[in-house]
Amino acid sequence: MGSSVAARRRGHAPIFAALGDETRLSLVAKLCGGQPRSISQLTRGSRLTRQAITKHLRVLEKAELVRSVHAGRESLFELNPAPIEEIKKYLDQVSELWDRKLARLKSFVEGN
Repeated sequence: MGSSVAARRRGHAPIFAALGDETRLSLVAKLCGGQPRSISQLTRGSRLTRQAITKHLRVLEKAELVRSVHAGRESLFELNPAPIEEIKKYLDQVSELWDRKLARLKSFVEGN
């Protein structure tokens, strides 16, 4: 496997780690509407404090899944879809690879 492929895969690890938390997945879902949202808006309906939501947003920001924009004194957060699109491509490639391997195994088992 080429070093660039391995480097890309290592680059995906922080994204998977950031998405590996239920609260962060919920925040990403709330931001999928395309509108930047404040921490107050993102906290609404949650049992978590603003500080806890802020910590989760920082993890998502570090993984480049969200970005913050300032509107006056308030920070608004918006989804950055690029890393998710990159992960989708990666998962499609892995799925295609496994489909081919399973087809070869099936052919071998069935004696074709």
